[in-house]
Amino acid sequence: MHKLIGVCVFCGSSEGSDPAYSQAAKALGRHIAEAKAKLIYGGASIGLMGDVARAALDAGGEVIGIIPQFLRSREIELSSLTELVITPNMHERKERMHSQSDAFVVLPGGLGTLEEVLEAMTWAQLGLHKKPIVFVNIKGFWDPLFATFDRVHTHNFARYGLRELYTSVSRVEDTLPAIMNFRRQAAE
Repeated sequence: MHKLIGVCVFCGSSEGSDPAYSQAAKALGRHIAEAKAKLIYGGASIGLMGDVARAALDAGGEVIGIIPQFLRSREIELSSLTELVITPNMHERKERMHSQSDAFVVLPGGLGTLEEVLEAMTWAQLGLHKKPIVFVNIKGFWDPLFATFDRVHTHNFARYGLRELYTSVSRVEDTLPAIMNFRRQAAE
């Protein structure tokens, strides 16, 4: 079985409207650390981003934050990271996040989160990577997006089912097993 080395988490730089989102981010950070995988994320100390990183660090995990120079004051980087990578722009940030990760996990978030995961899905669709993409669908947060994916497929704007590009779980504790299951299927 392939060892999981780096898990990239895309999520909001705000807490969102429901405490369940923050609880999920903290639980995910702990799970990643307990699995001895590195957490790779956007480097911020605020919102769900800060929650997932602090929880991983508190559980003894390794956390790599990747933040573009212009966001350092806006998103207030987390100073206690294992490693902080400062990039000149968003494009290099995402490239570094992609290259250091074995899988992508998506918690609730806004436009930045959507942009990051849609790029990862597009790259998967184009065959540029075969890394698992797992949405943590807390309280059905991503259901409208999944409906949009189904609509895109139904109206023939996708070559094959977009559902093949990702997995969705409703409980944080199912995230890492979903990643490993995907990897086993891909290896067969």
